[in-house]
Amino acid sequence: MEQIEQIEKELKSLRATLQHHQLYTNLNALDDVKIFMSEHVFAVWDFMSLLKALQFHLTCVTLPWKPVENATTARFINEIVYGEETDINELGEPRSHFEMYLDAMHEVGADTYSIQNFLEHITTIDSIEAYLNTSYIHEKTQEFVKFTFDVIQTQQPHIIAAAFTFGREDIIPDMFLEIIKKAEINNDKKYTKLTYYLERHIELDGDEHGPLSLQMIEELCGSDTNKWNEVLIYAKLALEKRIQLWDGITEQIKHKVLA
Repeated sequence: MEQIEQIEKELKSLRATLQHHQLYTNLNALDDVKIFMSEHVFAVWDFMSLLKALQFHLTCVTLPWKPVENATTARFINEIVYGEETDINELGEPRSHFEMYLDAMHEVGADTYSIQNFLEHITTIDSIEAYLNTSYIHEKTQEFVKFTFDVIQTQQPHIIAAAFTFGREDIIPDMFLEIIKKAEINNDKKYTKLTYYLERHIELDGDEHGPLSLQMIEELCGSDTNKWNEVLIYAKLALEKRIQLWDGITEQIKHKVLA
């Protein structure tokens, strides 16, 4: 774990910037959460593309099936895919975390038009950038998604795993849960889907997916110094893109207040 500890140390300042981002002091009401979700949903979606890219590289998804080179990393990624793509929602129904997020957006009244229109129009990786360049999606959100697919197109599992593992800092669920509780009292309504999503996210990431992802990085890099260096480079880039995404969302919330 020595290399992992060194990377964590190198990422400390970026994580501190993220954890103390002004976004959090601007999230004060349900309307702010709606704005946040309408942009953050793109990060929830492209996280699944990072995940599936890892599954493509680390497991056998072609025919005829053949044993993979490293069954340990294959197991890691299949366990994460199982939890993220086919989890159980608050009603006991199989649902991906992205779909749970969309359901929560509908429940609180957040705008889903941009993400749904985006998904209707993209067909290939190349079509993603072409669509984003002509869309009204916020510039920082566009840049975040483009970076994700730049990472995927490196075709390097350790680089993809770096963005997947270190670049996906969570929102602050406790703050969100407090806002939701206040909104429930004020509106005399329960927002069970968003509450469930947040609590489930905390449970899986902390207890299962986080540790698995770190083990996957160690397996992919081994004793290869170049790979470890690239992991650090892309981990930093991914966190910088997350900070910029937060900047863009903060701008929109402030604009709403000024308007």
